[in-house]
Amino acid sequence: MTLDVVRVEDRATLKAFLDLPLRLHPADRYVPLDTAVITRWWRGPVELYVVRDGNGEVVGRTGLHTEAKFDAKLGRRHQLFGLTEFADDDEVAAALFELMDRHGAGADALFGPVALLPNQTGGVITSGFDERGFIDSAWNPAYYPAAYERHGFARRFESDTWICDLAGPSAGADALFPFDEARVAAEGLAIRYGSRKRFKEQLPILREMLNASFAQLGYYTEISADELAAQTDGLAYLLDEKLLLWLEKRGRPVAFIVTVPDVSEFFMRTGGRLGLLNQLRLLATRGRYRREAILIIKGTVPDEQGKGYLSLLSRELHRNLRAGGYRSLRSTYVERDNPGSQSQYRRMGGRILHGYTFYERGPR
Repeated sequence: MTLDVVRVEDRATLKAFLDLPLRLHPADRYVPLDTAVITRWWRGPVELYVVRDGNGEVVGRTGLHTEAKFDAKLGRRHQLFGLTEFADDDEVAAALFELMDRHGAGADALFGPVALLPNQTGGVITSGFDERGFIDSAWNPAYYPAAYERHGFARRFESDTWICDLAGPSAGADALFPFDEARVAAEGLAIRYGSRKRFKEQLPILREMLNASFAQLGYYTEISADELAAQTDGLAYLLDEKLLLWLEKRGRPVAFIVTVPDVSEFFMRTGGRLGLLNQLRLLATRGRYRREAILIIKGTVPDEQGKGYLSLLSRELHRNLRAGGYRSLRSTYVERDNPGSQSQYRRMGGRILHGYTFYERGPR
């Protein structure tokens, strides 16, 4: 097959880049990233490329960038790649991987897919291909992991996403997440909630806990105020205030859980195109998306870990989900060597939804 790898330099090629996964993947399983976000990256830190076949049709794509913070965290130089999609043809995959090798010639490793970093979004699912994807998570067909591994990529940070059924009979929140009520007053504990009106004011509180809680993880790099603002842009107007929780201990924030209504089906229907008109439509119909929820992230600051504080927040979250009429809770990926984080979902009768991994390989 004759293939041509070209950089995205104009709007027409960008549109073809954006449209590729919508043509490759089932509309009821693949959840596209917001096209405005990809366009912003194209204008800034990411070089976008497409692979065209002999007829000029786009059959593959990827984005390439580097990140000094990630290199410093892992102590090596990385060529990062993301937004990587390809037809079920080994020549197409090989063309993308060769492109990565050329760009990563001075790096110690290729790593991805990430957009822009592992603690933001990215990854490849390795099982659960019949289950739909969801916001802040990946979906891809079964031939993706086989292609990566056939070309010498090794799995890194293997994880799973989870789903919990909230609609059926369930033990009460007190039984699922026991916590001695006497400790609440004795330790000066207070649960706080998200606010649509004050969300921007609350972001620094979440950011401080987030960076402290996840600094020990191998893939995590500290998130700046600007990065967190960009990641949460538009979240305030969709927020269910009872699902964003944090715990204060004598006035100090020590633990948090960020859960949002699952608007994945809206992204599927619009192809990730959230222009002003679609934003207004989503705002007008947001009540439809109070049946399923996504737990985006949770954590406890290091010096307060092991004291059951996430159990206290999980109990409150479980109560609020059921009171709000939610039927299911999905979780973004949880590393397999993190049994403490998995335990919340096991207690709720959850099951693994997707196997999940990132990939790494030395340049060739």
